[in-house]
Amino acid sequence: MSLDDAMQTFIIECRELLESMEAALLSAEEAPASEEAINAIFRAAHTIKGSAGLFGLDHIVSFVHVAESVLDKVRNNEIPLDPPLVALMLQVCDHIGVLVSYLEQFKEPDNDLLEGSAILQAGLSIYLGATPPPSASTLPIEHDAPYESEGGTPVETDNWHLSLRFNQDVLRNGMDPLSFIRYLGTLGKIVSIVTLTDTLPPLDAMDPETCYLGFEISFSSTADKSDIESVFDFVREGSQIHILPPRSKISEYIELIQSMPADDMRLGELLIKCGTLTRQELEDGLASQRASESPEQPKPIGEVLIEQNVVQPVVVAAALDKQKAVKDIKSAEASLIRVDANKLDQLINMVGELIIANAGASLIAQKQGLPELLEATSTISRLVETVRDSALSLRMVQIAATFNKFKRVVRDVSAELGKEIRLEISGEETELDKTVVEKIADPLTHLVRNSMDHGIEPADVRISRGKPSYGTLKLNAYHDSGNIIIQVSDDGGGLNKQRIFNKAVEKNLIKPDQVLSDSEIYNLIFEPGFSTADAVSNLSGRGVGMDVVRRNIQELRGAIDIASQEGNGTTMTIRLPLTLAIIDGFLVQTASNVYVVPLDMVVECIELNERESGDTLSHDFINLRGEVLPYINLKDHFELTGAPVKRQNIVVVQNGNQKAGLVVDTLIGEFQTVIKPLGRVFSNIRGIGGFTILGTGEVALILDIPRMLQGIISEKTYKSMEV
Repeated sequence: MSLDDAMQTFIIECRELLESMEAALLSAEEAPASEEAINAIFRAAHTIKGSAGLFGLDHIVSFVHVAESVLDKVRNNEIPLDPPLVALMLQVCDHIGVLVSYLEQFKEPDNDLLEGSAILQAGLSIYLGATPPPSASTLPIEHDAPYESEGGTPVETDNWHLSLRFNQDVLRNGMDPLSFIRYLGTLGKIVSIVTLTDTLPPLDAMDPETCYLGFEISFSSTADKSDIESVFDFVREGSQIHILPPRSKISEYIELIQSMPADDMRLGELLIKCGTLTRQELEDGLASQRASESPEQPKPIGEVLIEQNVVQPVVVAAALDKQKAVKDIKSAEASLIRVDANKLDQLINMVGELIIANAGASLIAQKQGLPELLEATSTISRLVETVRDSALSLRMVQIAATFNKFKRVVRDVSAELGKEIRLEISGEETELDKTVVEKIADPLTHLVRNSMDHGIEPADVRISRGKPSYGTLKLNAYHDSGNIIIQVSDDGGGLNKQRIFNKAVEKNLIKPDQVLSDSEIYNLIFEPGFSTADAVSNLSGRGVGMDVVRRNIQELRGAIDIASQEGNGTTMTIRLPLTLAIIDGFLVQTASNVYVVPLDMVVECIELNERESGDTLSHDFINLRGEVLPYINLKDHFELTGAPVKRQNIVVVQNGNQKAGLVVDTLIGEFQTVIKPLGRVFSNIRGIGGFTILGTGEVALILDIPRMLQGIISEKTYKSMEV
């Protein structure tokens, strides 16, 4: 791996760590943070600092170090992780993200950025300067003093237990770990010492200047904890040092077990390393196990040690949980592999070319009519389809990461607006193409901010209407008929239809006497420059957002629909395709042109009879089993020329609640469609979403059904205005 590749990996991992850190901090703001969450926050900061140090990024190391020191105090219960500290740590996350962005853009940190670092460091230093209250772990040990029962009874030992994992750079910094252990011997007697080799790499990968060893030490001394800790002052940074006094609570040993490296060690070895079991006690236990009445099915060593009263059951349980957690981590790591997104895109492109080539081969086989060739191409087609589905599944990611980002958005915006807003997320496990995920974030952000600003009322208004003082914003996602549905809903005041109608009349979008359905009225808010806000805020009200939302969604071959009830809230429903690469299509022909209709939007195909076909100038709809179905003739829509055909067909298509018909000359059939993007010159053509290459080598245009349906509605509205 080159240095540039390593740097890119560092940037990606930093962003992932910052996301997890932010999520844990937001959870801590809502409820008291668990020990696991606090440790996760600390580990994220520690990993970022350590990785930055490898690249010589001193400005990142120095900044994160201060934050890490504060988090270390939180982890040691010296200061609480209260809301003010959570808010400060969120700012720290944001600032680290900016530092990483500068790094990604190959920019050196400017004075403003460094000044921002200094301001945040000053805020963090307040917590570092606070004097922690005295605790049992910092006071001299008095063996006759009563012990609290919390966390279990004390471990009966008169020795200190030290767990040492030195910083791997300690040798490079000119310090010898053994010298610290020898100095420790001047304060007392080292009863036993176990050398840990779990991080030793293969011999050919070993660096002689790197410290790979750790130590578990049983130490007898009358010194207090502060004196013992002072031995390691010069190597404390970057090292993991745990010091347990004699007769420490079981909970402290359990904490030590949980903090140990993820290594496949046996139960007895794990208990020895944490200091709750001696080597001799383990040997005695193993001898008793071998001498059991059932040598074929001996008792687990944990049960034997408990029966011999050398280890507490709760400690054995914690060690077993640690073993299970390590196995789970190893299993997860073994089943996952990080793949460059560009390589996935290349794979999808190659699969697309394979589909096109297979279509050509199938066409040749059909022309030749040889049974053996037809059977072979049919088998290849099935295999290609399987490969296609497998390749596309590799690009499918859960929408959870996108949804979780809105926890921070809701927190910050609600504070800015002075509203209490709670976010409820469901369907976060729903999967869709990573390209769609990347492009849907901005439209969702605008919808969420708009709902919070204009949808959810202030607390006093909500109370007067019999609602809770806090508002609720919901994000939901699910699959439906080959599409993904994303909903943004709130329990606010809803949309005022009359107000929207009057504003549209004022802007000459509609006539005062025009009759519109509720859906048509709500869709008016997507018109450029349309806004009913009384005042412009920092969040919205300028009328330049909702039209961009619709345009961005349409570029993804999707559509957005609005449902609202005045006084009870609004729901924005976004319908998107699962993938933007390869779809199942339905081929149709009009004049000499072939078009592709996305198969998941095709409802049925019906014949257009002669009477209806000859009367197209008088109306643009038919009676479909009692339902009024508007339609457009593709030949007229695209201004094509060609001899009229005796028999025309209507392809009934549907997107969400919108349904219409497409008049075509010929129905060809299903076709695996590789979506090719249009050039910039043709990107704004209404009704065309891309193109594909047929087996003959000809080009077929892919119809953008959502935009075509929207166009049908708009044309209907325009004609009603002309009447």
